[in-house]
Amino acid sequence: MAAPTFVPAKFAALPGWARDDMRAAWPAFMASCGVLVKRSDWKESCTIARQVNADSDKAIRLFFETFFVPNQVVAADGANTGLVTGYYEPLLHGARKRGGPYQTPLYKVPDDLVSVDLSGVYPELKNMRLRGKLVGKKVIPYATRADIERATSVTGKELLWVDDEVEAFFLQVQGSGRVQLTDTQETVRVAYADQNGHPYKSIGRYLVDKGELTLSQASAQGIKAWIAGHPTRKDELFNANPSYVFFKEERLPDPKVGPKGALGVPLTPQRSVAIDSRYVPLGAPVFLSTTQANSDIPMQRLVMAQDTGGAIRGPIRVDYFFGFGAEAAENAGRMKQSGAVWVLLPKQAPAR
Repeated sequence: MAAPTFVPAKFAALPGWARDDMRAAWPAFMASCGVLVKRSDWKESCTIARQVNADSDKAIRLFFETFFVPNQVVAADGANTGLVTGYYEPLLHGARKRGGPYQTPLYKVPDDLVSVDLSGVYPELKNMRLRGKLVGKKVIPYATRADIERATSVTGKELLWVDDEVEAFFLQVQGSGRVQLTDTQETVRVAYADQNGHPYKSIGRYLVDKGELTLSQASAQGIKAWIAGHPTRKDELFNANPSYVFFKEERLPDPKVGPKGALGVPLTPQRSVAIDSRYVPLGAPVFLSTTQANSDIPMQRLVMAQDTGGAIRGPIRVDYFFGFGAEAAENAGRMKQSGAVWVLLPKQAPAR
């Protein structure tokens, strides 16, 4: 796994840096600092941040320009741009008990799923986990998506039941969402709890490789339209992705607060992104230069690397969190742009 190069830059060289509204990014940065302040290389800057006027764009910009250095991420092959996609928090309709239209289960973590943190033995495998099941004294691969759908081992582990198998699949791709329960008249959040250990495979790529869709048609909207036109091939398509996500239920006291990402803090719509934490430090501010969904209109802004995802692999690979609601879903489904990334690191922390 070749490491990327972090190339120090000047803030003046960041496209659109002077035009971004720093106030919109500040709450997300302070959320990151709630975690990062415990680390020696972040303690000073995160402590000073508490004294910054959150209502002053000028004060926030001065803070970043004084205490941070932007480092452009350049891949091992010399590329300085990569893929920027989008994700969102979907809303599904369901019930606590199976019945009527609610026939598709969302599962809790099965009792026989074993998850092993490898970094204790192999420090170079930090952020890597081995998942499987124990058979005798051996850990063997856990069931694939197709196997789980047929397995009895997950019977009784149903968390909730929803009314749409397609939306349930896309919920797993997004990683979390909300379910409006008709039997108890409440809306709950279902959050990522674990995964079966198999790598994520894009069903959009599967359809492109099969000649069913062109690359430009393989948006979430295009895939759903294809499924509607080919209902007998739905299982074939879903099983092309062997990865399977298990969920846990969380309360939703404030609908305006986003789901928690891998950093453990709530995601901020349009200011939080998922990255590959093997290359980009989780929690760090990231300046992203890309374009709006399905457009050539520039989108250049400061965001926080607060999440990860099974499909997010590579040094310049960003998944942009659009938030909750129909507009967020529309933009996320069409987001497939090229972008450049600068990681902001505290000045006292050496860049790679």
